[in-house]
Amino acid sequence: MFDDASTMLAEPAIPDDIVVVATPVFTHCELTCAALETGRHVLCEKPFAMNRREGEKMVALARKKNRLVGCCSGRFLGRVATQMVKDMIKSGDLGRIYHVDFINRAPRSRPGIEYQPSSRWFLDRSKNGGGCLMDWGPYDFTSLNDLLPPVRVDVCGAWMTSPTTAADPKDIVFDVEEHVGATLKYHQQDGTVISMSYERAACFHGEPRRIAELHGSKGSLNYDWLGFPEETNKMTHYYDRDGAIQREIISYEDKNAVPPYHKALVYFYRRVKGEDVPTVLNEQALFNFSCIRAIYDCIATGKPQTVIKGA
Repeated sequence: MFDDASTMLAEPAIPDDIVVVATPVFTHCELTCAALETGRHVLCEKPFAMNRREGEKMVALARKKNRLVGCCSGRFLGRVATQMVKDMIKSGDLGRIYHVDFINRAPRSRPGIEYQPSSRWFLDRSKNGGGCLMDWGPYDFTSLNDLLPPVRVDVCGAWMTSPTTAADPKDIVFDVEEHVGATLKYHQQDGTVISMSYERAACFHGEPRRIAELHGSKGSLNYDWLGFPEETNKMTHYYDRDGAIQREIISYEDKNAVPPYHKALVYFYRRVKGEDVPTVLNEQALFNFSCIRAIYDCIATGKPQTVIKGA
């Protein structure tokens, strides 16, 4: 045990040392860079940083030191359901994918209020960088960018708000969004452009809703991208047969030896050891995070934003 990070990092590094940064967001960049400077790999909690400038600094230093910097947003990578969807897209059963609905709305699940109420820094934009988009967006865009790998993402329009409730704190800073939406375009390597309706809410006045639905020229597929907290282990395939709509329920087993809460660290360790496992590293971590920040930039400026992979 150490009283502070500088004392810990002063210890001589050993091969394949990993530092886990699991502190509030406004400290991620400073601590990650300090750890990288000592020659250690770093696994950083999500969201990756406060802003793109910090994320670029972290990735550039990791590249300079020939180290890996990872993000814990990969908890839901490697699911059987996701691989099944990828296989169905590749097979052509859905035809050309032209639109995706990705909607996740929870009436009351705000960090710092209903969830982990003692951690009030979640509600302060100067400490957390934002609200539900910074909290859940890393999982959302890590999963979307794995499923439909884009080389460019356009944020065409976006909005955010924070619905009021009687549980809203009055004695602290509370200036983050709890409901956000965006219209995006995913440009893929082969020239395919997929439109997307994205929505995320940790507080709103309505029915809970969780939808991940792909629409293609030959069929549509609705599936449970999360598998958490309740595992449905079913997906629904809609397609045409002889002019009539067909609806097929596909059941599957989705068991993994590594539980979701353990995946980020276990897979990061395995990648450090040279194994090919699903992780969120370096430039990919920055790209996923940049998609999130582009939504904020679109809202702030009122202008469309573009994120290009590798740029």
